[in-house]
Amino acid sequence: MPRFSANLTMLFSEFPELDRYEAAAAAGFSSVEVLFPYETPAPETQRALIRNGLSLELINCPPPNYTGGERGFAAVPGLSDRFQRDFRRTLRYADLLKARIVHIMAGAASGPQARDVFVENLKWACKFAPKKQLTIEPINDDDMPGYFLNDFDLAAEILDEVNAPNLAMQFDTYHAFRIEGDVMACWEKHKERVRHIQIAGLPDRHEPFSSEHLDYAAFFKMLDETGYEGVVSAEYKPSKRTEQGLGWLT
Repeated sequence: MPRFSANLTMLFSEFPELDRYEAAAAAGFSSVEVLFPYETPAPETQRALIRNGLSLELINCPPPNYTGGERGFAAVPGLSDRFQRDFRRTLRYADLLKARIVHIMAGAASGPQARDVFVENLKWACKFAPKKQLTIEPINDDDMPGYFLNDFDLAAEILDEVNAPNLAMQFDTYHAFRIEGDVMACWEKHKERVRHIQIAGLPDRHEPFSSEHLDYAAFFKMLDETGYEGVVSAEYKPSKRTEQGLGWLT
């Protein structure tokens, strides 16, 4: 089986934020991801990770949480200074918490100018932090209306244009289903560019059990057989208490 990680922004939400680390470790996870860790002092998060023997796989850029606000700035014309400022702050958190990956959010934008801005900002980020692994993620229009990077082919084109060894694709099976419909066909087309995977049940984004839309047992077996070396992160909305819905792990 692949190495699984728990997304603590969505899982174990029945616990206070810092208690989620202990809950994840007790459930058998050895790593976690936290989309927006910025409202908790980094030393407190660091202690929670160390105390529970967890590594941090991923955080999002930009801070703070986009709920009710902006969803990134990397593709927004006129906001490159804001993006660079936020990216520097994200790196400070990533370095202290030893986050393996920083996911760069494109933001709400459209058109050729936004594409050019996104490419230039990504090139800058890759050069500014050459030792940090960075990702971009296609996100579907229904969950995030107006988000610039809403297409897997567009993501692939941008990755090829930036052409940086520390930039790759983040592949979320839920978004792949909502954007492309056929998750496995989307995976086959883009797997060589993928560095991080996130999973959820289809079509409702609850626990990632197999369904007519995706056979997760076969998907996990395929990842093992093809030598996927990254982490598979559980990023879903639990339909019950998180620990009661972890049967998909077995």
